[in-house]
Amino acid sequence: MAAEWQNAVTEALEATGFNSVVVQRNVDGIGAALRIDHRADFYAELGSLADSARFEAFLNHWWTQALADSAPDEDARERAIEFADVTVSLYARSAGGPTSTQAEIEALVAGAEAP
Repeated sequence: MAAEWQNAVTEALEATGFNSVVVQRNVDGIGAALRIDHRADFYAELGSLADSARFEAFLNHWWTQALADSAPDEDARERAIEFADVTVSLYARSAGGPTSTQAEIEALVAGAEAP
């Protein structure tokens, strides 16, 4: 899985031209990159995950948020979110799963039906 993720990141970097720091997609990397007001929600949600099946969606959602939080301005934030969307979709495709929009990922993380 790590190789598939790195391949998706590399391909998304090339496709989007994203040139900022790429947050590590793990609990420590995401937690460190989140703004303080998001960090508490992240750890609370992590503690409430009932099964590992939701962990991938959880990581995807919060990784995107961490990239956005790390952006220095609104333009960089938009580029970070675009990069994250492309990366997550490429990763899902490489893992044999369907691609998802950010709205669908957020709905999964929130426990709601996807739009």
